[in-house]
Amino acid sequence: MSVSLRLPDDLNFRLGDLAAKTGRSKTFYMLEAIREHLDDLEDLYLAEQRLLDVRAGRSKTHSIDDVERRLGLAD
Repeated sequence: MSVSLRLPDDLNFRLGDLAAKTGRSKTFYMLEAIREHLDDLEDLYLAEQRLLDVRAGRSKTHSIDDVERRLGLAD
C-alpha cells in the first residue's frame, strides 16, 4: 500500500540532510519515526481506556502490596 505525504519544507530539509549524512533513505527514517510514535500513541490510548474503565467501575485496581501478597512475593 502506498501513502503520499507532504512534508513542510523545514522537515523535508532536515530529513533529507539526515538521510544524506547517514546514507539511509528518507523512507527509512519516516518509517522509524512512525513506528516509534505509533507505539507511543497505542500505549497512550490503552492507558486512557484503562483509566476510563477504572473511573466507570468496569475495572479494578490493585496495590503493589496486594499483588506481591497474592503472588507470594511479600516480605
